[in-house]
Amino acid sequence: MDVMGEKATLFETGRFVQPSSEEPTRDEMGDMGEAAEEVRLRLTAETGDTEAMSVLGAMLLRRGDLDGAEPQLRAATAAGDRAAANNLGVLLHQRGYPEEAAGWWRIAAVAGSAAAAHALGRHHRERGDEPAAEYWLRQSAEQGHVLGAYALADLLEHRADAGAEQWMRAAADRGHREAAYRLARALDRRGAHEDENGSDNAVAEIEQWYRQAAARGHRRAALHLGAILEKRGELKEAGRWYLTSAKDGEARAACALGFLLRDAGDTESAAVWWLRAAQDGDGNAANALGALHAERGETQTAERWYRAALDAGDDNGAYNLGLLCAEQGRTAQAEQWYRRAAYAGHREAANALAILLLQGGDTSGAEPWFSKAAEAGSVDAAFNLGILHAGRGEDRFALRWYERAAAAGHTEAALQVGIARLREGDEPEAERHLRCAAGGGSAEAAYRLATVLDARRPPEPAHELGEIVHEKTECEEWYERAASQGHRRAQVRVGMLAAARGDVVEAARWYRAAAEAGSRNGAFNLGLLLAREGSEPEAAVWWTRAADAGHGRAALRLALVYARRGELAEGQKWADRAVALGPAEVAERAGRLRDALREELSA
Repeated sequence: MDVMGEKATLFETGRFVQPSSEEPTRDEMGDMGEAAEEVRLRLTAETGDTEAMSVLGAMLLRRGDLDGAEPQLRAATAAGDRAAANNLGVLLHQRGYPEEAAGWWRIAAVAGSAAAAHALGRHHRERGDEPAAEYWLRQSAEQGHVLGAYALADLLEHRADAGAEQWMRAAADRGHREAAYRLARALDRRGAHEDENGSDNAVAEIEQWYRQAAARGHRRAALHLGAILEKRGELKEAGRWYLTSAKDGEARAACALGFLLRDAGDTESAAVWWLRAAQDGDGNAANALGALHAERGETQTAERWYRAALDAGDDNGAYNLGLLCAEQGRTAQAEQWYRRAAYAGHREAANALAILLLQGGDTSGAEPWFSKAAEAGSVDAAFNLGILHAGRGEDRFALRWYERAAAAGHTEAALQVGIARLREGDEPEAERHLRCAAGGGSAEAAYRLATVLDARRPPEPAHELGEIVHEKTECEEWYERAASQGHRRAQVRVGMLAAARGDVVEAARWYRAAAEAGSRNGAFNLGLLLAREGSEPEAAVWWTRAADAGHGRAALRLALVYARRGELAEGQKWADRAVALGPAEVAERAGRLRDALREELSA
């Protein structure tokens, strides 16, 4: 009956919700269950049950009812309950009595409470007593307390102690998400300083820890996991993790998601995420928005975002402002922005500033900026230094910078090194650099490589019946690659090779391409081909074009054509031109023809 009376009193005080005719919700049922449990614990605690007092005190403490929790916890602690002693320490710490809290934590820790040992370790660390902090945190960690393991790892990492990783791994293994993230970051940084060809197992472990932290809601872990997946080409999953991280407020993830969407062709969605990241202070996203508006011709909006990037501490903002001003012809402002970015260490800005100064005739002012950019790793600046020294006739210094740029993969620099080595007679080294440049898309390098290989080419093998068997050689493949890129001399050479094997149509196609692009040799050879096919009038048109461009043999051919037609004066005119143009043997033949025509005209 006493129990019923007590319960009725509690109902009357409003502690319990009166039952209603409506079905209670799940939350209401949970509250009712908790309230019922509290009543049970109170009644049991009143009988002097230590465990009930401890549990009730913990329940009230979690709820924030410090006044109600303290007497219960003190009573349980006095009875020797270590969990109550720990919770009493927590309560006192919340009330602002850290020293008294530490006393109760010590009692609980000595009694074997891992949670109290963790709290006591944290207390000593906050006061700068690291030896005491390490002792108690190690006690907690060795008992399997996950927070103790993480706090110990954090302390040891701060001291650069090698044992930090062991405890960080222990905390991560027990599901601590920050420990998993920090372990992944530590392994990631270590991998970045080691050989790039790290083991697949190491990469997989880094990804595993990022994934574990990300799955538990760690937004930066989700960002790094997305970056790993993007690098591996798994773009859909990378996008999902970027999205998860971005929704949790990670600006860098929103920016990365924007780039992923842009690369997929969804520029509008990309702009939405860039805007979100830029508004959260991400300079890279602000730069991306600026570039997007610049592409659309919205220069004022672009400039506004570039300035926002600069305000966010991104030096690319100043560089991009320089590019924008340069495109608009605002040279003075462009120089100002380039200089600002260059002084901040932006290597491409230093190179752009040097180019601007060079264009203005300030060679002495440009060279230091080229040097600064090149020393910072700008490949273009190294190549530009090579051009600068070559223009002064300082070939040795030019070659040094060309080689440096070529080693970093600069196509035109590799071409220049190849040409220099050819001049020196170092054909193997020349070939190596020409191959690099030709492989990088240089038509001139492809042509020069073909000429090197052509000079070594043995005579065409003969068929057993005496017919020439033609197999396409490597040098022909390089000639064709250069020709297909519009290289006129290569086009003429490909035409000659086609003519040699009797493919007149192919030869005419390449000669015509070269001639129409302005090649006098192409025009001359096309004329020869047409004349052999019986189209002398059209041949004369191409020879005229070649002769007008300074081709002596074409002029001689025209002189012969007009002489045969009986147009002696026109023939004499072209013979005179051939004598002037040469070469020597052409001049000699043209001179004899001219004299004969002159005699014929005077007869």
